[in-house]
Amino acid sequence: MNFLSYDSKFGRIFTKFFDGCYLNLLWFVCSIPIFTLGAASAALWSVTLKIAKDEESSSITRMFFRAFKENFRQGTVLWLILLAVGLLLAGDGYILYHLRASASGTLAIFWTLLLAVLIVGVIAYVIILFYIFPLIASVSNTNFAMLKFSFLIGIRYLFCTILMFGVYFAMFFIIVRVFSPAVIFGQGMCAMIISHFLYKIIDECSYVPEEDEEAGGE
Repeated sequence: MNFLSYDSKFGRIFTKFFDGCYLNLLWFVCSIPIFTLGAASAALWSVTLKIAKDEESSSITRMFFRAFKENFRQGTVLWLILLAVGLLLAGDGYILYHLRASASGTLAIFWTLLLAVLIVGVIAYVIILFYIFPLIASVSNTNFAMLKFSFLIGIRYLFCTILMFGVYFAMFFIIVRVFSPAVIFGQGMCAMIISHFLYKIIDECSYVPEEDEEAGGE
């Protein structure tokens, strides 16, 4: 009976499993207009990070839509910027790939080098995508600072970045190759899993030692 109780380890895991599925549904519905995907992602991470820290203050639905409203402006602006950059990178990649395939000799080497530079840019872009929305959900800063710190945190905590990639890749593989209905877990479950090690990094990066020193001086 204790095994099935809400306070048991199994009960807590099952609850978070259900919450991840429900959050994925909320995220998907709120992302349908496309331009709202940024605000929906920030809202999703806001809730999953609070769950990871056991800081839920109200129902998941209420927390999600409160965060959606609070982060709508910045989440939308940054998402539209990233969407434009992503389309530009995709277009450049398509063109460079075909130029490289049809070239030979010195010209082929030139296009290969440009393609390599583009790949580095894509990696940086993916790192920013990994961290930008959790940061929007957790701290307040300018749009430029959010983009900069998303990249810097991703580089500094490279092991965490690799883990995030592993979680997303595993979910993608399961949905595409193993069990398509697992799409109901999708982004919500990925965020729920990642939040349990990401919140410590965000807390560490947003920690301001001067505040403790001032408090101690008082």
